[in-house]
Parts: sequence; C-alpha cells; structure tokens
Amino acid sequence: PTSNLMDYTSAPMDDSESSHPTLARITSQSHNNRFYPSRHGKASASHHQRPRPITTPTSSMNSVPTMPIPIPIPANPNVIPGNTLPSAPASPPTPAPSPTPGQRAPDWSTADPNEDIGDLDLEGPQRSDRTSTASSARGYGFGYRHMRAMFADMDNDERQRMLAELLNMCDGKLLGFVANFVGPRLKRDPFSVLPNELCLRILTFIEDAPTLARSSQVSRRWRELVNDDMAWKSLCERHAYRRLSDDPPSAPDLTRRTSITTALAPRAPSSTPRRTPTPTSGSRPKAISYRSHFKQRYQVETAWRHGGHVTTRQITPDQGVVTSLHLTSNYIIVALDNAKIHVFDTEGRHLRCLQGHVMGVWAMVPQGETLVSGGCDRDVRVWDLGTGMAVHMLRGHTSTVRCLKMSGRDIAISGSRDTTLRVWDIRKGICKHVLIGHQASVRCLEIHGDLVVSGSYDTTARIWSISEGRCLRTLQGHFSQIYAVAFDGRRVATGSLDTSVRVWDPQTGRCLAQLQGHTSLVGQLQLRNDTLVTGGSDGSVRVWSLQTYSAIHRLAAHDNSVTSLQFDEGRIVSGGSDGRVKVWDLQRGGLVRELGSPAEAVWRVVFEEEKAVVLASRGGKTVMEVWSFAPPPD
Repeated sequence: PTSNLMDYTSAPMDDSESSHPTLARITSQSHNNRFYPSRHGKASASHHQRPRPITTPTSSMNSVPTMPIPIPIPANPNVIPGNTLPSAPASPPTPAPSPTPGQRAPDWSTADPNEDIGDLDLEGPQRSDRTSTASSARGYGFGYRHMRAMFADMDNDERQRMLAELLNMCDGKLLGFVANFVGPRLKRDPFSVLPNELCLRILTFIEDAPTLARSSQVSRRWRELVNDDMAWKSLCERHAYRRLSDDPPSAPDLTRRTSITTALAPRAPSSTPRRTPTPTSGSRPKAISYRSHFKQRYQVETAWRHGGHVTTRQITPDQGVVTSLHLTSNYIIVALDNAKIHVFDTEGRHLRCLQGHVMGVWAMVPQGETLVSGGCDRDVRVWDLGTGMAVHMLRGHTSTVRCLKMSGRDIAISGSRDTTLRVWDIRKGICKHVLIGHQASVRCLEIHGDLVVSGSYDTTARIWSISEGRCLRTLQGHFSQIYAVAFDGRRVATGSLDTSVRVWDPQTGRCLAQLQGHTSLVGQLQLRNDTLVTGGSDGSVRVWSLQTYSAIHRLAAHDNSVTSLQFDEGRIVSGGSDGRVKVWDLQRGGLVRELGSPAEAVWRVVFEEEKAVVLASRGGKTVMEVWSFAPPPD
C-alpha cells in the first residue's frame, strides 16, 4: 500500500517544515499523502531539527501567510482517508500531436485573480479573519506565484518529492490530464538530431510507398529526407522495378540525381554537355531518379490492378478470325484470315490496310518500319509500314506459310506446311537457304542469335544454323505433333499434342525434363530466365521452375482453350476461347483482375508495360480493345 510513497530519509528539514504554521505529515495506507495541522503546533516528524524558512525571490512574498490544505474527513471513522483507489479516466487519452515549444499552455482565462497571488492581508486582522475561511475552502491561501517561486528554489530531489505528493493526491481524471500534458513534451523528432546517413537508412525500412510519400508532410526536414533517392532506390529494389519496356533491363539513370549527402560536394567540370533525350510524340519523359521512376512504375502497377482506360474499335463489319497480332513502339498490326492486314497507331486509330495476299494471312513479323507476312497463298511479302506499299514478294514455298521470325534487320525465316524452312534476305529479296529435314508441316519457330529452332507435326524439333543453312540437332521424344516452341539460347522448350512439355539442352540435344500436368494440347509457351509459362487446350495455365523442373503455380484460367498467353517479370495475361482476358500475379499465382467484360471469343492478346491490346469477337464482329495503363501527366 505504501509502495508509491516518496523516500524522505534524505530530505532536508525545509522539505517538511517552515517558519509558518507547521504541517504534520500523516502517512496513510493509500496512494495519497495528506497534511493536517499538528495539535501542538509542531511537526509530527521523527526529527527535531530547527525548521528553516522557505526563501522566496521577493520580500513581498514573505508576508503571505501559509494556509493549510483542507482535507475532508470521511463520515465513517473505520475508513482510512484515501483508501479508495483513484477512479479510471472516462476514456483513453487522445494521442497527442507532435510537440512544439509553446504548445498546450495552461488556460488562465477562467481563473480567479487570487489563484495567482493568493489572499493578501491588505486590511488588517479583520480582513484576514473574514477571508480566512473562504481561502481555506478554495485551497489557494498563498498564490501559485509563490508556489512557483518555491518550486524554482528547490533542487531536483525536492522537486521530485513535491511532484510525487501532488500526483498521489490526483484522481484518475487529473492523472489523465497530466499524461496528456506531459506526453507531448517527452516526444522528440529523431530526424532533427540524427545524421542524414542514419535518417536515410531508417527510411529504407518503410515498405509501403503511400506511407513514405505521406511522411514528407511531417516537416521540412522530413520532406528533405524523403525527397532523397536512397529510400526510393530501396523500394525499387524491393518491388523489382526495372526500366520501362523500351529501355534495357538496367537500373534507372541517376546521372542527374542530387542526394542530400552529396549536394554540397564540389562538382568536377564536364568538358561535354549532358544530352537530354528528346521524347517522341505521345511518350512520357524518361525517369531521371529512383523517386520519379518508382512513381511511374507504381502508378502503372496500380492501374493494372484496378484501373486503366480502354478504347474499343471495330475491325471488320463481319466475323473475321485474327491469325496474328503485334504491338510495336509505333504500331498495332492485325492480320486476319480474310487476306487483310490492318495497321493502327498505338492509340488504336486506323492508319492503313495492307492488301496483296489473295488468301488468309497466317503469319507475320514486324521489324522497325518493315513487315514480313505469309499465308495461304504461299507467298512471303515484305511491306513498308510507313507507306503501306509492298517492297518484295518472295516465292518458293509450295504450301501455306505457317510461321515467320526475323533474325536482325535483313534476315527472315519462314516455316511452311511444305515441311521446309527458308532463309530470306529481305533487303535483296532473295532466298539464301532452304532448310530440309522435317517430314511434316513446320508449325512454329523461335530464334536466338544464329540459331533457329523449329517444331513440326512430325513430333520432332530441329536446331538449325541460320548462316550455314544446315541442321545441327534433332530433338526427339514427343509422341505427337509439336505446336509451340520457346528458346532462350540455353534451353529449348516444346509443347505438344501429347499434353507434355519437354525441356532440351540445345548443345547436346538431350532432354533435360518432361513436364507433366496438362490434360490436353499445349499450344502456348513462353520462356523467361528460369521461368516457363505454359497454356493448354484444357484451359489451364501453369508456371514452371526450370531450376527444379517442377510446377510453381497451377491456374485454372479458362473454361476452354487458352488462345493467347504472355508474361513479364510481374504478371501473366491470358486469353481464352471462353471470351475472357485475365491478369495473374506471377509471384503469388493469384488472379489480379479480369480485363473488360466477357466476349464471345478472344483471338489474341498482347501487352507491354503500359498498354494491352485485345482482339475478340463481340456481337458477331471482330473488335479491338486498346487498354492504356499509363500514369496521368504530372
């Protein structure tokens, strides 16, 4: 019960006695220490040293009488005064705002004047007799001015004992007031005293971008720290934000970055002026700091998750099957089975229609301002996208051209149902090599460097040298037709009608793994680093690790065949015959969103960093939906 009582064993006599009417200290069995006048006019302390008067700054204060603090006596004599615990506050204290030097000063607007100076004996004994009772009842016989003076003359130990006595006399409501009053004065902004390097290091532990951005509103000091690139670089690394798709996958350009820790460092003179890239029409200026880079990427990611703007355009007045779709930095190019090739700008505005094929166009590949196409008429045509005119018509295949790829700016490779591949010089308009070896239709191609991998309905895949025009390896193992192939220079992946996916070593031709899981034709493959994503006619999308050759995610993506599939370092976009386009989180394997409303069928889907193009059938017509996820202009 007496654990909160102050230790007075070392206190000097002037802590408990004075030259004025003495007070006897009564130690109660509670948290309250109360004072009562002694019956004999002496302090009821165990020591008997001569009392010393409490000195005050001015002589006028010495004439103010010291009045006893009235303590109500309980009605029940068996109850010890103060034995009741203080009542709890009505509500938890409100969190205090950041402290400022002149904040929360006491409010004296309703105070009685006597509270400050006390009841002075200005009219003799009669005045003193009249007011003694009132002064005792109001509890400030000597004013707060004198109490402050007394408190100022005390040392720290004396002040602690006095404060403890006062706090022990407070109930819960008053203690709550004290806590709210004292709390802000104990707080201190760490960034105001810590060095810049340590402050910036602390900011790197903030993982939530909105929190980091809002923290710049705390003060100018915080804003200065948050605007430094160190914290934003950490966020870029944590989110694996690389440069935008039109840049190489490297760190942001920080040549113009100014850091707090380097702002005052002398700069070496430069002999050559710094070049500022001029943005092309319709493009945003490139990010020049980690902060601006993170801002752009974060806004793009947010738009992909629950935003974006879509523009819908009708391609044909009737139903037309989209056989090929490409999105470049300048064009959206659509090939259909009605022998037409439509060229749009990146906003979806129609530019021109390339006409020349006499039957359906089944394959095409763009390269800069050049387009190479092939189809059922067995011709390979070279187009100038700027003018829409045909540059070359390359003949040699004896059946439908089913697949096309480019190797550099001048070489095109075509695969045909006539079982051959042909290597074309599109600048000169000549055939350089005819690659013979497959026993059935060549269905798919993939190129890396001087090597091209072809997949055929003869159940084999072959690796060819483009420059030499000869077969280097034959990959045998599938039991049915090969419909898709992926090649990154280190590994070859093939998808087949036998429902399996096989991974091959291009150097030796050895099968490294057979990936099982699909229950139908595997017609969609994409390989990126150590990740392989496959889509099948069973409607599922599977994500595989090529380090362990095991499935990471199994996504029940569509109710019918997966007709289109693409992924980057963060997301997978799939389209299906069920008319739906879905966006998936590559890392977590969860569905992010569905783009647009369901259509009758989705023919093709392609996307880049800030844009996606969907070709679908709606209401019996072929339509193009262009989704933009670009952030708003600053």
